[in-house]
Amino acid sequence: MPLLTRITGPRDLDRLSPEQLDQLAEEIRTFLVEAVSKTGGHLGPNLGVVELTIALHRVFDSPKDKVLWDTGHQSYVHKLLTGRQDFSRLKMKGGLSGYPSQAESEHDIIENSHASTVLGWADGLAKANQLLERDSHVVAVIGDGALTGGMAWEALNNIAEAKDRPLVIVVNDNERSYAPTIGGLANHLATLRTTDGYERFLARTKEILDRTPVVGKPLYETLHGAKKGLKDFIAPQGMFEDLGLKYVGPIDGHDIEALESALARAKRFGGPVIVHCLTEKGRGYQPALQDEADRFHAVGKIHPDTGLPIATSGADWTSVFGEEMVKLGEEREDIVAITAAMLQPVGLDKFAKRFPERVYDVGIAEQHGAVSAAGLATGGVHPVFAVYATFLNRAFDQVLMDVALHKCGVTFVLDRAGITGTDGASHNGMWDMSILQVVPGLRLAAPRDADQVRAQLREAVQVKDAPTVVRFSKGAVGPAVPAVGRVGGMDVLREPGTDTPDVLLVSVGALAPMCLEIAGLLNRQGISTTVVDPRWVKPVDEAMAPLAERHRVVVTVEDNSRVGGVGSAIAQALRDAGVDVPLRDFGIPPRFLDHASRAEVMAEIGLTAPDIARQVTGLVAKLDGRFDRTAAEVDSVEPARD
Repeated sequence: MPLLTRITGPRDLDRLSPEQLDQLAEEIRTFLVEAVSKTGGHLGPNLGVVELTIALHRVFDSPKDKVLWDTGHQSYVHKLLTGRQDFSRLKMKGGLSGYPSQAESEHDIIENSHASTVLGWADGLAKANQLLERDSHVVAVIGDGALTGGMAWEALNNIAEAKDRPLVIVVNDNERSYAPTIGGLANHLATLRTTDGYERFLARTKEILDRTPVVGKPLYETLHGAKKGLKDFIAPQGMFEDLGLKYVGPIDGHDIEALESALARAKRFGGPVIVHCLTEKGRGYQPALQDEADRFHAVGKIHPDTGLPIATSGADWTSVFGEEMVKLGEEREDIVAITAAMLQPVGLDKFAKRFPERVYDVGIAEQHGAVSAAGLATGGVHPVFAVYATFLNRAFDQVLMDVALHKCGVTFVLDRAGITGTDGASHNGMWDMSILQVVPGLRLAAPRDADQVRAQLREAVQVKDAPTVVRFSKGAVGPAVPAVGRVGGMDVLREPGTDTPDVLLVSVGALAPMCLEIAGLLNRQGISTTVVDPRWVKPVDEAMAPLAERHRVVVTVEDNSRVGGVGSAIAQALRDAGVDVPLRDFGIPPRFLDHASRAEVMAEIGLTAPDIARQVTGLVAKLDGRFDRTAAEVDSVEPARD
């Protein structure tokens, strides 16, 4: 009987021998490769923390002791050891989340999958334990990549202040975030990795003193607690210990016995301790180890033996952007690129290969990236900062007060905008068009297809006196959606076929095909519809108000929160222009969305062509004073097929 099937909770680990623990680690790696290859998910990070997670759960008593995971994509092993072994629907509706989830288990404390936050959480929990006189422990697991984030160092500054407040910080050092970790911190950790004299000295000394009667053990404990001078003489630990944090390590992150020993010492210390563990991302799976780009950080469905994708899709939004960046770089020497530790995921890898001296990886530090971009723009170049839409939230103040206030020509490219689905609440890019509406002077583009990504990116980098934003979706980009006309700066995607049209349907970004489908459904109900793509949704085009005035109803459809989004901005623009036309805005409701496919999420929130067409039909019927068009009539019309 496999050992893994006998693990229903962390305390089941206590009964296993060292040999059985090693066997369990191998079983977990085999399970992860087989399970994640069927569903997709974060494979490489979890293969690297198998022994570390086992050791954590043997030394600490979860959930009494709080084990916190920064980012959380490396929590699959934690899930297995806390009784969650059905991975058949990982990241799918009704299945396990790809991150810690309070709804799943009492062992999951935090589920925010934005990096560099765990030390702040740990600081607060440790303070609460001290205040309420609890005897439980707080353990924060953070990667070397996440330590590049400024919030981590703000928290360390507070954590180090209290010498008697127990808190264990485990640095999971695999030299990578997505790609290899860069910067001064990475260089310091590299020094610690390669200067392991202190631990080797202690190990050798312990071996000798264990054979020395009476005085051997006390003398070893004295040496182990030796002051900083001895430690620095053998291996400099200055950066952490100068902050006031005890440092233990570096520890082999795949040696369960060594990990348990280090963690147990940290647990007994009674103050803040850093345990530095060296792990190997993708360990035990050769295809991951051979993937130099990101060690299979996140994979789709793959063949478990080869690691090759089972199915390939067409061109995606990210690659379209990446290819156009290379062309822009060849045409303009002033174009530079910024990434926050995600060079390949945001499509800048080709630009980096072609122009290595014009790419800046700031680490997981979006705030710093935005301010650095302002400096670059002020210095005479045009930075393009490519980042996931959900992560731009972290740099809002810098976009507002550094880039916009100073009228800096910076282009932000937001990947994974709108509903992304399977990564859950924290990864949906559903707030950017709301929070950016309040930024004076900022211009925001929402391309509907690949051609518009190329065109609007080029328009964005021409702006020298204000921030510009280009946002697009996740996944495959569909066929081109041609315009049939132009009103002001807006593309007309469908003419109404009458001089007195009923509905002006404003289509935002990638939802253009769905909006054309809505117009088709309305047409079958005798409702004439004009479909326009504003292209630039901020500021609202001056031609919008007079165009709206020629229609009876305005309907906006966006892949963004309805609160403060494009629909709200257009409604305000119409009020300001004195245009009194009813407006109905469709978008994402103001709530966190559970993980599921994009299509499932959109169906759940009613952001589908039949749902919208049914409501618009009812609205027009009310304006007519007629109620004979029922929802059933719209539902009976078969939606257009792709």
